[in-house]
This record gives sequence, structure tokens and C-alpha cells, in this order.
Amino acid sequence: MGNITFTMIKPYAVEKQCIGKILESINAHGFEIVAMKMVKLTKEQAASFYAIHKGRPFYDDLVDFMSSGPIVAAILKKENAVEAYRTLIGATDPAKAAEGTIRAMCGTDIQRNAVHGSDSDENAVREAAFFFSMLERFD
Repeated sequence: MGNITFTMIKPYAVEKQCIGKILESINAHGFEIVAMKMVKLTKEQAASFYAIHKGRPFYDDLVDFMSSGPIVAAILKKENAVEAYRTLIGATDPAKAAEGTIRAMCGTDIQRNAVHGSDSDENAVREAAFFFSMLERFD
């Protein structure tokens, strides 16, 4: 099991001014933020990042949404980071997310569920590399 995971605070959560609340929750649950930046993805960048979902019915809407405004990308460090962060963010559908999870606090629906979180150690490494060079990491 790896010690990093990748997250993005999605455009709607940035617009709702949830960045501070989300980062506070991340820190309170023992994660170390080892890289972070705010960027606005182009449609091409969003399409490339989410290429794993190409062909699925939600893909085009996801690309449009993720390129609709700024996001906050971060690499988080903690033992068993992927699993621990998936627990912290809660279910993809905020209506089904446990109380106290990030998606329950800041999400509104399946697409506007506040944050992205890596689903495997391999994807965490790939996703982190998409946004951050080794010079931008402090682990």
C-alpha cells in the first residue's frame, strides 16, 4: 500500500468557497499536503486526465464540468493514503455519504461531489504525475 494519494477540489466546491473547510478536514485526519496548486484545466487537459472514462455516458459532461472553473490539485501523504482518503471523502453521491465526510459537507450531487480522490495506488501515482513535477513535491 502506498503513502500518497491525489485529490482535486472540483470547480463547484471552489466556487462555493469550500477550499478551507476541505483542507482543514484533510489536515485534521492526519494527511500531510506535499504538493498543492490552483489551476483551470482546459477541455483537452480534463479529457486527458479522465481518459480512463472515455466512452462512458458521463464522460463529456465530466470533461465540461472539470474545465468550467478553477480546481485545487494536491498530493496527500499518509500511511495507506488511498484507502484513508476514500473513507474521508465518502460515497460518490453526497446524499449517500456518511456524515462528516467531505462529500457530505460540500457536495451537492454525483457530479458536484466536491472532490476527486484516487481509487488505487497506481492511479494516485499517475494522477499526481499529471499535475506535479518532482520539483513541486515536498515529500
